[in-house]
Formats: sequence, C-alpha cells, structure tokens
Amino acid sequence: MRRVLFTLLACLFLPVSAQAGFSKVEPKEETTISYEGFFDLKVDKTKNTVQAILPKPGKDGVILKMIHTVGLRAGLGSNPLGLDRGWWRGGEILVFRKIGDKIILEVENTKYRAKPDNPLEVRAVKDSFATSFIASAPYTLSGDRIVIDMTPFLTSDVLDLTDELKEAKQGSFTVAKDRTLVDTSNILVFPDNVEIDVFLTLAGSNTKSEVSTTTANGKDVTLVQHHSFVRLPDDGYETRKSDPRTGVIDISYYDYSAALDEPIETRLARRFRLEKDENGKTKNPIIFYIDPGAPEPIRSALVEGAKWWEDAFAAAGFPDGYRVELLPEDAHPMDIRYNVVQWVHRQTRGWSYGGGISDPRTGEMLKGQVILGSLRVRQDRMIFEGLAGTAKTGTGAKNDPVELSLARIRQLSAHEIGHSLGFAHNFAASTYGRASVMDYPAPDVRVKDGKLDFSHAYGVGVGSWDKFAATWLYADMDDKQREALVRKSIKDGLVYVKDSDARSISTGHPRGNIWDNGKDPVEELKSVMAVRRIALDAFGPDRIAKGQPVADLNSVIVPIYLYHRYQVAAAGKKIGGMDFNYALRGDGQPGAKVVPADEQREALNALLKTIKPSELDLRNDVIALLTPTIDRWGIADSKRELFKQTAYPAFDVITAADTAADMTFDVLLDEKRVARVIEFNRRDANQLGMTEVLTRITEQVLSPVETPREQKIAAAITARYAQALMKLHDSAQSTAVKASAYAGLHHLKVELSNVQTNESFWLTNQIESFLKRPATPIEPKVSANPLPPGGPIGGMTQYETCWHCE
Repeated sequence: MRRVLFTLLACLFLPVSAQAGFSKVEPKEETTISYEGFFDLKVDKTKNTVQAILPKPGKDGVILKMIHTVGLRAGLGSNPLGLDRGWWRGGEILVFRKIGDKIILEVENTKYRAKPDNPLEVRAVKDSFATSFIASAPYTLSGDRIVIDMTPFLTSDVLDLTDELKEAKQGSFTVAKDRTLVDTSNILVFPDNVEIDVFLTLAGSNTKSEVSTTTANGKDVTLVQHHSFVRLPDDGYETRKSDPRTGVIDISYYDYSAALDEPIETRLARRFRLEKDENGKTKNPIIFYIDPGAPEPIRSALVEGAKWWEDAFAAAGFPDGYRVELLPEDAHPMDIRYNVVQWVHRQTRGWSYGGGISDPRTGEMLKGQVILGSLRVRQDRMIFEGLAGTAKTGTGAKNDPVELSLARIRQLSAHEIGHSLGFAHNFAASTYGRASVMDYPAPDVRVKDGKLDFSHAYGVGVGSWDKFAATWLYADMDDKQREALVRKSIKDGLVYVKDSDARSISTGHPRGNIWDNGKDPVEELKSVMAVRRIALDAFGPDRIAKGQPVADLNSVIVPIYLYHRYQVAAAGKKIGGMDFNYALRGDGQPGAKVVPADEQREALNALLKTIKPSELDLRNDVIALLTPTIDRWGIADSKRELFKQTAYPAFDVITAADTAADMTFDVLLDEKRVARVIEFNRRDANQLGMTEVLTRITEQVLSPVETPREQKIAAAITARYAQALMKLHDSAQSTAVKASAYAGLHHLKVELSNVQTNESFWLTNQIESFLKRPATPIEPKVSANPLPPGGPIGGMTQYETCWHCE
C-alpha cells in the first residue's frame, strides 16, 4: 500500500510533459561568449572562467592602465559590520604589466609624486615608496594579443572581508572556493568600462550574532562582489586646489618636486567634471538615479530631496548641469556610468553614506554612490509618535508623523548626494538659519500655547551655504573670483565648522554641533527641555498604534526621555568654548576668541537643570505601561536601544535617571573641556574656572529634593557624579585635570558628611577608598607629552638635540 501511494504521489509531481508522454526539449544555450569593449573578454559559462584578451605591451611592459574599484552588489545586512549592499571602495590605479612569463596586476602608489618635467625625479620618487603587486597570471598569445585567465583574481577576497569579519570578532572565515564563482549572467562590457559580478562565499566557523542572525544558515556568508575596470579619463579635466574655508571634500598627495618655498602636500577638491559647449549648454550633466526599489511615498520623497540641488547648480551657473531620474530597471546599480542612490535594508537601524569613485590622481568624480538605510525613517516616525501620539499618523496632516518622517527623508537624500557632489559636513549651518543640508538637522519642534508645534520641523531646499559651496566648487571662475566669493561669504556670516571640530562632545567650537537647532544653544536647550516635559507629561498608550504590543512603549520612551541629549552637548560646548575659523593669511579673519564668561556660566546653569531629580522622574501610570518586552532571538542584541532592566520585570527609573545624568556629566567633565576651562581661567581669572564648576555641580547634586520619591534618584545622580570624577582622574593625561578631579572628589566627600542616608555613607566610603589608593609603583607619575622630533638628520638609533644640526 505504501509503495502504491508513493508511486501515485511521484506521478502527481511529474512535469506535465512527462505525464503526457512528451519529452521536454531545453533550448541550447551558448556556453562561450565573447565581449568586445574597453578590453575584450571570453567567458566560458560551463567552466565558469573569464579570460581577458589584452593588447600587446609597450616597451615598459605596460599593457593597460585603468581605474579599478570593488564593492558589494549584495551585502550582509548587518549595520555594525557595514558590509552593505552598495558598499564600495574608492578607486585605485591598476596596471596590467608583462614581466617575464607573467602578467602582473599592480596598484600604483599615487600618494607620492613628482611633476613629469624631470623623468629622473619622477623615478626617484617612485622608487622611494612601495608599489603593490596584487595578483599575477600566466599568459598565452592569440596573434599579437595577450590572453590571461582573470578568474582567480576576480574570485579572490579583494575586499579583505575575511579580515573585516575577524576584526569584528564575528568568527573565523575562509573563502569557500567551491562556492565562489563568477556570475556570468552579470558581466557587462562597454567601450570605457567592464563590470563583473562574483558570488563570493565565506565559510564561517564559531560565528557570532551579527553573522548568525543575518545569513540564511547562520554561518556561510555569500555576498556579491562587484569589480569595475574603468578607462582613465582624458586630460581635459581641470583640477582645483581645495580651500579649508569652503567645506569641500578633497584628496591629497605629496609632491616632492615642489619648490622649497611651496608646501609639499597638495590638496585637490573632489568634484564632477562640468563643462559647457559653445552654445552655453552643459555637455554632460550630472545625473543622480534614485533606486526604484524604494517604495512609495519614500521614492517620491527621495526624488524631491535630490532635486533640491538644482537650485545650487543654477546659482553656480549650470541651470541644466544637474538632474534627477529613476534608475532604469535594466541598469546595474554598481555600473560606473550611473550615479545611484540606493535604498538599503539592514537588520537594525544605522547610518547612511554618500561618496563614490574618483580618479585618485586628480579628484575627478566618476561615480556617485549613496547608501540610504531604510530603517531610519521608521525611527523618525516612532519619535514623532512618542512626542505627540499616533492620532494623526497616516492622515496626511502637517503634524502627521509619516509626513514629518518623509520631510526628514528629503533632507537625507539631499545630504548624502551632497557628499557625492563633493561637499563635507558644515555643522555650524544650523546656527544661522537652515543654511545647509550638509548639517545634521534636529527636528525643530516648538512649544506654542502650551502645545507642541511641528510646523517648522524640517526645512525645504538647499541653503545659503550650499549655494556658496556649489558656486565655489563648480562655477566657471578664476582664482581671484573664487577668493572674492569666499571673502563675501565670510562677510555675510556663512560660518563653517568641519566634522572633526563638531562631532565629538570633546570639541570646543561653540557653533560646531550635531542634531541641534538655533543660534543660541543654551536657549535651545531650554526649549528642548520644555518639549520633552510636555511629551513626557502626555506619554501614554496612544504613543503606539492600536493592536501593537504595549511593551513596545519601552522603545518609544527612550528617545523621548533622552530627547535633550544632543542639545546638552551643544550647550556644553559653550563651557570651555573657543570660537575660531579656518583662516588663510591675509583674508582678514580674526584669531580665536574664548566664549565670554557670562555665557559659559549661563550654559552651566542650564545643564545643571537637566540633572534635577524632578526632571528625571516618571509618573507611576507611565511606569506601569513599561512592561517587559518579548525577546527577539532572530535579531542580534535586540535590546541594544532600550534602558537596562536592572529591576526586571519592573521598569527602573533610577537606572534611566542615572543614564541621563551620565550623559550630562560626560559633557561637563570631558577631559579636554576641563583642560580648556583650566587654561582659559589661567589666562583670565574672570573666566569660569573648574573650582567654580565643581562647586556648582556639588551644590546641585546635594540640593534638597522636591518630593520624597525623588530622594533615591538624587542619590543615584550624586553617585554618578562621583564616578564621573573618578573616571576623569584615572583617564586624564594632564596633571592639572587630575588635580581638579581629585579636588572635586574631596569636596564632595566633605559635603556628604552633612547627608545622613545609606547612600551617602556608602558613597563616602567609595570616595575615601578611591582617594586612599596606593600609588601604582610602576607608574608613579604622569608622562609628559612627547617632544616633537626636531632633528632633520640622523639614523633610527640617533636622537638629534637641535633643529638644525650640522
């Protein structure tokens, strides 16, 4: 009976042709295909091989010189690892060179150069720095042409992904050669470029969560590695030296043929080639293609935001020089000929990126490549729902969280394309209006008649800074005209603060901040705290959609409770702050100026209010909603963005308050900030000093609470302050900073003697134990900063004691 049933089932699943007694004839597929283009290829689909047919070499053995870049057409989907769909590596000069019986693939070292006037000088520089042979292959001859098998190189781990995964502590990986092969259906050959996809399989052992939760079987990582081989651009591109005042992205190299009175380092602005014909029309407009895989209404928002740059290029004299289209369905997104904005998915929320491929010799942009993470917009919607509830979600109203999130998507599209166009962040732009899409925009939510007003949440279009930067980078001007443009921008108050002087809380420029608003960061902090209070007072079940698990409110409460986090950092930069610019000699800009003492004290007062227990407590009915979340085993560290559950299953307000207080103390007691306060007070005794700062903090953390329920929160904040001082003492490299931290701890211990609680007894004991620690015998003193090398002459074992030794 079983045998009959099995036979019957087998018949049911036979193809129709077999059941009917007909044989199915498959069309015969051509197994070997030849391509003609930039260089010719012969592809054997059966053997999965790719042969390159190359021209004969020159006298120096060079066969071809090109730009080569590698990226990922298909990625891993883990934000912490960053191996995303669309991820790329910048271009490098690749040379096919015949040496003996092999063809060598050599990457040229373009970082060190000499002008071609003196070939011997060029040779001296070239021989002084290492080149890189990255592959070799035997060759055969076909007439006067050279044939090599490219397959081993194409299928190798060119991106060093095994090392990337190892360094990320995700396990051990090796290239699985039996499962790594060229995708012969995705080989594209054109007159100026060759594009090849490769299925790259990395076999893993002892894999960790970021890999085990994003791969199909938890251990084997199969990605699609993409190679682009690109003809070198012609000599018609005009390089442009960068200017530190303009906020453009640059490339740099060292020119050893520079005259003795000229700098050896040369910085070139990175930009697209943009030229006009004899009729004044743009020859080859810059076109950015939007990923049609983005769903509506996101796709339209991406297109609209991308089009904002049309105004900037019109201001630069190229009204027809930039446009936006949807990527054709048959286009390969990694094809060097397309500037692409890709909608990329990951397991967890993460960053978006803008950049692309450029000629490493000149900085000419060849391909813009933008990665936009798809989950960020959902986080934005959640935050707006956390602020005002879900009643307006999906209604299309101005305060609809979906519409507000789409406004952010337009900004994001313009921002990341701006990086591809050649523009760096300008983190001062938010202090003089919405002057640039290259700032990080916090939603400008205001309080109006006691309610939250979302009508100013995000701006529309590029700003005054963007038009200036685009004009400087792309307009047809001579050096004198560009300098005049820069000086006008300075006169007009278009301030620029670069990434490295703004992103970290350690930085000291009072206008260099991220995710902030307003000319005055202290007044804006007060406004943000008012918005936070209204949102927390109204927090309830309506902050999530009907039918959604109530436990999801744990995710919503975090960005609302910490809504002030970036404005705290912005206001904190007034303390020990110093206004400065990136002046060139002779441009008339003033020197650095310390933030006035009264402004620093005002900032300190505003920051101390963020650690008041009354600001950090939550109502009982709100706490009751914050029930335990359901574990999600399919996502790596699914609770990474929640408050720690130290009182599980109850929500622990003391822990949340401790987190918020730690955020403020991180800003106030940042090592570099403390060092600046000490230095500025040394120069001027009227300036804010650390004794004053620490006294004010101690007064705040030990001030009487408003209600008995706040006492435990106050004790936790005091303990966090003490631990912040201990951390500062042990990590500081400056003896002055260590001394301030030590004095602060001692003062806190003395003041704690007036507080008779269990927490104060415990904390006093902790401080005493810290202060009485024996000195470490191996390191009894703080090392001085190393003396910069001064001797231009001497071997590795010699130390010259003068700057100009004979």
